[in-house]
Amino acid sequence: MSDYGHDLLFGTFITPVASPAQHAVDLAVAADRAGLDLVTFQDHPYQARFHDTWTLLSYVAARTSRVRVSGNVLNLPLRQPAVLARAAASLDLLSGGRFELGIGAGAFWDAVEAMGGRRLTAGQAVDALAEAIDIFRQVWHTAERGGVRIDGRYYQVRGAKRGPAPAHDIGVWVGAYKPRMLRLIGRKADGWLPSLSYLAGGPADLAGLNKHIDDAAVAAGRDPSAVRRLLNISGQFTTTGRGFLVGPPEQWAEELAGLTLEYGVSAFILTADDAPTIELFAREVAPATRELVAAERR
Repeated sequence: MSDYGHDLLFGTFITPVASPAQHAVDLAVAADRAGLDLVTFQDHPYQARFHDTWTLLSYVAARTSRVRVSGNVLNLPLRQPAVLARAAASLDLLSGGRFELGIGAGAFWDAVEAMGGRRLTAGQAVDALAEAIDIFRQVWHTAERGGVRIDGRYYQVRGAKRGPAPAHDIGVWVGAYKPRMLRLIGRKADGWLPSLSYLAGGPADLAGLNKHIDDAAVAAGRDPSAVRRLLNISGQFTTTGRGFLVGPPEQWAEELAGLTLEYGVSAFILTADDAPTIELFAREVAPATRELVAAERR
């Protein structure tokens, strides 16, 4: 059992298509009205078919009233961390504390280079992300005297002023799968955000991956429960069960509750690009999952 005890969150992972221009926004508004907790978008700045994710996040935050927004995950190699930290704090303030910072170390390096970014090895990308997280924390920590100073191998900040402070403690949620990145999450991050479809062994893989995070957290003097476990999921609603997350809403609720109680997942982000699926997830799956988990936790 690895239930870390977090409150459950439910959200959606919407493709940020640029045509029709308002499609992704309309789905985000539908998620907000349906009562979901999160609206997230992938961030591939080199993909010409997509909106720029930061612009979309800002627009969606202005069009919604209660749902939180996040990249899933933002592309660090093409987003300078000190500037990103200020942008994040600003959007959090403007939205009333509704921004979370999903971040990734980078991928698709040919495309990154084509956009003017720097190609990094896997190990270098981990180290660069560690430096970036330190920069985020320092920019937001306005109670500390003096400027932000990071003399890293990949990023240097030499006395930049701190602030603005965000409206709430922004969660730094990292998308990762490899042990070195998972250990970084255990040391420095607030959340782990993988996709179930990328786990070759399915949900059972979560146990071993969680262990890398937990061990690193303990070694760094942190409680493993300081790291929220999020999960991008996909599936199909059908009248009868045909497989994992392929079945009626009550089956989904039982299976998601199992992921919480067995593997500690406390945020489920559904890949969906149509309003009826998003609304069904919010109306039937989310409350039923919460009830099942609450009954087992009592």
